[in-house]
Amino acid sequence: MANKAIYPPEFCHYQHDNFAAWLTLGLCIGLVLSYLPQHYKIIHSGTSEGLNPLYLLLGSTSAASGMLNVITLQWVIIACCKYLNPGQCIESLGAVWIVGLQWFFFTTILVLYLVYFPPHRKYVDITSHTVPWDHSMVTRQNVPSTEWRLASIAGITTLVHFLFITFVTFFLILTEHSATTPSKPYPIPSPDPNPPPSYPAPYPTQRILLWATFLGLLSTVLAVVQYAPQLWTTWKAKTVGALSIPMMCIQTPGAILMVTSIAIRPGTNWTSWITYATAGVMQGSLLVMCICWKVRQKRLDIDDFGRPLHTQLIDGVHRTANTVTNAVNAPVATISNAVHAAATAAQENTPLLGGQSSRGSTNTDKKNWYTFWKK
Repeated sequence: MANKAIYPPEFCHYQHDNFAAWLTLGLCIGLVLSYLPQHYKIIHSGTSEGLNPLYLLLGSTSAASGMLNVITLQWVIIACCKYLNPGQCIESLGAVWIVGLQWFFFTTILVLYLVYFPPHRKYVDITSHTVPWDHSMVTRQNVPSTEWRLASIAGITTLVHFLFITFVTFFLILTEHSATTPSKPYPIPSPDPNPPPSYPAPYPTQRILLWATFLGLLSTVLAVVQYAPQLWTTWKAKTVGALSIPMMCIQTPGAILMVTSIAIRPGTNWTSWITYATAGVMQGSLLVMCICWKVRQKRLDIDDFGRPLHTQLIDGVHRTANTVTNAVNAPVATISNAVHAAATAAQENTPLLGGQSSRGSTNTDKKNWYTFWKK
């Protein structure tokens, strides 16, 4: 095999790092625990409403590009695993495990989004006239909705993108290895057997480095653009939807640890960790927005999807379930009298003088900023 000629045992040096090992272990556990609330929320609620397909498409493709960037740059370490025991191999591939878990669990959200897509939003009825001048000849068609078509395209595009960059990555790696097999013997024996020889590695070559840089920059750009549609969807809905706040609370500060863990790994460069630094900043913005909407939901007594929890609207006033029951059982005249009394009280409180009116308008202006939350 070409790998044996390029990376003999003398070339592979394993060095244990307690800090890096524990940091990687903590990050892997944190990644699993951070994504479980998001997966559970979609499965438990039975709907993926509130998630944006473009957000999931860009996130999945960004995670795949970042994962293959690290695999490309650390292929030397991967190839050297055949000379290490399983524990040493697992420790040396810490960065690969981190980005691999990130890709797997985020892509799982896209899969759950497609599986739990709201059924009532998959198809729309279109009515058309078979004969334009005869309105009695009407046909009804149940066609896929625009949102469902976009979701399907997102899933297919994610799969095609992953297969394409995986093929190109391993094609370049394998052909580069066979083309750059050094002449034997390699490495050149050192006159001093005590210190390990330090020779320039035949990998990565310029071609491999360019491809890895492209993957890293592509992942970064996709991560920046990824959160734009989800931020817009969440802003427009003014509800949290299927997003998981606990997941973002764990991942946003965890991005700092992830960047640190990847940066200290051998073979990686700035294109390997810049994606996760950017994603951490963007996810923090989404987290702040979701917390604001969560406070608004609690005040309006609605759930994450905008459905009433314990109150209903009667005569323009939010009332609890017990109040609603009593109001239904009460005579109609009693309700009418209560409404009339409330209207009369409002008229009596209206100021008659201009100065009082201006003071009233001033108090009203002070409350105008609440209007944004009530929409």
